[in-house]
Amino acid sequence: MTTPVEMTIQKLRDLGFFQFILPYMLTAAIIYGALRKSKLFGEPDRNITVNGVIALVIAFMVWAYPIIAGVDVEAKLATFFAQGMAATLVIMLGLIISGLFLPPDLPKFIGDKIKSGKGLSVLLVVGGLIGFTVLITSGLVNIFLPQGFNLGGTGEDWTGVIVLAGLMVGSVALIAFMGGGFGGKKE
Repeated sequence: MTTPVEMTIQKLRDLGFFQFILPYMLTAAIIYGALRKSKLFGEPDRNITVNGVIALVIAFMVWAYPIIAGVDVEAKLATFFAQGMAATLVIMLGLIISGLFLPPDLPKFIGDKIKSGKGLSVLLVVGGLIGFTVLITSGLVNIFLPQGFNLGGTGEDWTGVIVLAGLMVGSVALIAFMGGGFGGKKE
């Protein structure tokens, strides 16, 4: 027996809500925010209409592509956001646990470490690795690649192995780059 929530979600799916409308709204909001922040067309308060129209047109053109090309993005986007949320929760859990062992003012401690060039580099590398891994494992990377392109000519079974090997190499490089870690001697 299906619940009313399940029936509503299925009806919304049948109407293309998850395949077009939600991604379209998200893209339009991100582009609108970027246009306002960049002040590309002048002061944001004076160009609300211009920024809005440009954001809506760009978002429509971006999300028309998967429909025209016949690419199903619904499941890939849902997987991407679910895996991204799981990665975020793991990071938050790691911060909570590390809060037990690090100094009492954890945000200030982390902020001081990130302000140094090395800390920011480490943060960018780790964030990039996590984002790239989620992009590949969700299958969303296939939208950016040409039709028929297969990652390195390998089968689907090998994609996970390649990602895992990349993470291992990346973590070794990260450890080597950090040198002594957070507790190392300062020169």
